[in-house]
Amino acid sequence: MKTVYGWKKKILRIDLSRSQIDTVVPDESILRQYLGGRGLGAKIVYDAGHVDALAPSNLLVFAAGPLTGTTTPASGRVSVSTKSPLTGTIFDSNCGGTFGPELKKAGYDAISITGKSPEPVFIEVEDERVELKSASALWGKNAKETTRILQDRGSVACIGRAGENGVLLASIMSDPGHTFGRGGVGAVMGSKNLKAIVVKGTGSVEIFDQAEFLKQKQSINRLLIASPTINKGLAVFGTPFLVKITTWMRILPVANFRAGEADIDLNPFYAKSILEKKSPRRRACYSCPIACKRVDAAGKELPEYETIGMMSANIHNADYEAIVEANRLCNDYGMDTISVGAVLGCYAEVRNKGISGTELVTLTRMIGERVGIGAELGRGSRYYAARKGHPESAIQIKGLELPAYDPRGVKGLGFSYATANRGGCHTRAYLVAPEILRKPKAIDPYTLAGKAGHTKIFQDRFAAVDSLVVCIFAFFGVGEEEYANILTAVTGVPYTSEDLMLVGERIWNIERRYNLREGFSKDDDILPARFLEEKVNGRVIDREEFLRTRTEYYRMRGWDDNGVPTERTLKRLGIELF
Repeated sequence: MKTVYGWKKKILRIDLSRSQIDTVVPDESILRQYLGGRGLGAKIVYDAGHVDALAPSNLLVFAAGPLTGTTTPASGRVSVSTKSPLTGTIFDSNCGGTFGPELKKAGYDAISITGKSPEPVFIEVEDERVELKSASALWGKNAKETTRILQDRGSVACIGRAGENGVLLASIMSDPGHTFGRGGVGAVMGSKNLKAIVVKGTGSVEIFDQAEFLKQKQSINRLLIASPTINKGLAVFGTPFLVKITTWMRILPVANFRAGEADIDLNPFYAKSILEKKSPRRRACYSCPIACKRVDAAGKELPEYETIGMMSANIHNADYEAIVEANRLCNDYGMDTISVGAVLGCYAEVRNKGISGTELVTLTRMIGERVGIGAELGRGSRYYAARKGHPESAIQIKGLELPAYDPRGVKGLGFSYATANRGGCHTRAYLVAPEILRKPKAIDPYTLAGKAGHTKIFQDRFAAVDSLVVCIFAFFGVGEEEYANILTAVTGVPYTSEDLMLVGERIWNIERRYNLREGFSKDDDILPARFLEEKVNGRVIDREEFLRTRTEYYRMRGWDDNGVPTERTLKRLGIELF
């Protein structure tokens, strides 16, 4: 039997409506062109055609990458792809933990799920044994209890009550402190009556050139250790080290992005204060030397930067302990902390009153239960603000709430929000790195000049990174060349950094075509009017300059003036024209 390297060349397909389970061997060219993770998921979801997000026909695709399951640094991640019920866009999300490595060790590159079970079920995978089992006893339980019950069977990905209740901010939780966040992917899982997936693998991922792999692994580890952002920032403080930086840059959101100076004491939210008060312990994902996650002395998870940023000055809340509790509730109910914080910022603006720590905890629970005002808030800020007659209060793009960076002070990041395929997201291009942390090199955050090109390059880069699937934090110290080298060693397929960038460009274009098919247009590639009209800290984004940059960006992408990929571009990327 021919040895398979890197990829398993097998996709598990499950139709919940028919209780049908089979496997398919993907064309090898698809794996080479889309890698895995986000890319493979995008290809599968795109090829399935138009669906309603909460219909049984919507696909839910969990996909690992060719490096997943090896000991490549920072590669222990897995992606989920679907159509988002919150945004209507194609959507992907990835998380760490052990689910991805177990999936590969069980012998699969991906699991593609369709249909709706007539009764609650969970999927159990142990190598070639795949079964649908009753989840009636699990339905109604939150993510932590569900994981506790199932964890002896393998690595668990599950929804909490938010996903069951159809909350459009619902996430899928894994192991259980890792999150497939944003976009309502948990609501898609809940709409299928699918409570959990448990995966256990006893195999391994074969490596083509073990000696070269070890050489490249050592090279990557040296670069990670040498990066000050990693070894003096993330590794010491976790992501909350960003709070002080964004406060100093005056880009931490205040009062739903309406003010420049916080009217609360921010010191309790700084990483140094958290370190002194909580003595947090480091927690790493599979095969990750960075260990950016933090837990307290009791082993309970502590909030990351985005959660703190959206639940503090953004809603006038000065209580750090309330954010700790709200974060844990979000993780237990299975909800995206960025969107929860953002919709509460919208709620605070509409009612013209801040949100106390006690109220933050109460409202978070109400959103998860979908009761009272929580039922409206759980449909997202765009829905809630429109219903209240204040659409300007919803700080969102394509329906997805913005994260904790005011784009007036990081204009390239703001432009990347507007052009992101999944909506207002900082990780699509991750210009946080060059504009805020000055990595791999510093670029001026206060101008749009040159940002069309920067945005395209970084979007393509991180589309490939999300398909390997590798943590974006590794790229504070490592570049495409190092990961292309180790990918070559693992798979035996020669890749260069240019090849990876081409893969990313291909993925970006197929996602764009999906959204265009769903009715999105260039009019959706725009920032909320607040950032184009209202000055904060003396800064505003000039509308005409933004539109000129958008036109330049379309040209650089090989799209027409309406943001539609041209036939020439699609042919160059090997994307079918149908």
